[in-house]
Amino acid sequence: MEKEQEQIIIYEADNGQTQIDVAFKSETVWLSQAQITSLFNRDRTVITRHINNIFKEGELERNQVCANFAHTATDGKIYLVEHYNLDVIISVGYRVKSKRGTQFRIWANKILKEYLLQGYAVNERLLQERTQQLQELKNVVQLQEKVISEYPLNTDESVGHIKIIAQYSRALNLLDDYDHQRLSLPDKGSQEVFKISYNEARKAIDELGKQTKFKGLFGREKDDSFKGSLENIYQTFAGEDLYPTIEEKAAHLLYFVVKNHSFSDGNKRIAAYLFVWFLDRNNILFTKYGSKVIPNNALVA
Repeated sequence: MEKEQEQIIIYEADNGQTQIDVAFKSETVWLSQAQITSLFNRDRTVITRHINNIFKEGELERNQVCANFAHTATDGKIYLVEHYNLDVIISVGYRVKSKRGTQFRIWANKILKEYLLQGYAVNERLLQERTQQLQELKNVVQLQEKVISEYPLNTDESVGHIKIIAQYSRALNLLDDYDHQRLSLPDKGSQEVFKISYNEARKAIDELGKQTKFKGLFGREKDDSFKGSLENIYQTFAGEDLYPTIEEKAAHLLYFVVKNHSFSDGNKRIAAYLFVWFLDRNNILFTKYGSKVIPNNALVA
């Protein structure tokens, strides 16, 4: 398939309980076999048999209605999952004689019309989630300022960190532009000079706890998910880094640490600190003369 942006639309069945994240790509909608099973509320073996018969009988050509989409599993790894377009979904619906098939077809056609005519479809749940994600990122940046303001000011590193917060407060607006796909990113990001390890990150967190008022459960790991967050930013797929630049790694490190809640206390503070610390260790925030090395856009990539 042609490489293009995949968008997610939320489909809710008439029972108000079944909700499916529907992929919209190449001017049609796509579901995995598991999602089709959920949609029609049938046993997976039944859905598998019908899909196989659709291709066996020549009703549809597999290479025209199937595509593999990358999917991030709960373990943080990336897998290719086969998806089927609306033609297959409709055909399966006819074969299982399900009322849901008709309901889904009506909904899908309405969504497709909105996308093709307007370029977008308004979905209340998705919009609320994106707004909430942006607000969480804004809260993290505010926490960065709080954490660093409590860091001792007798070292060059401390002063440099405070300058970073002041310089990049404007990134909040850029995050909003990025969230609404209005942001133009640089062609190339910065290449890595420092690879973060668990031991190095653990030392940084412990030092943060010592140098601030955060005590007690601050930085205490609840499970191994923090190690997983560090490993995830170095994931590869088909022999290539999923996050090839420092900026992308830093942004996803921030996201993973906040999302996974790996610590009993201080998750957002730790994520904010590691974000700045990782960029600083890679020497891409400031030159030795105090000027910015990378543009604001790159920091929110």
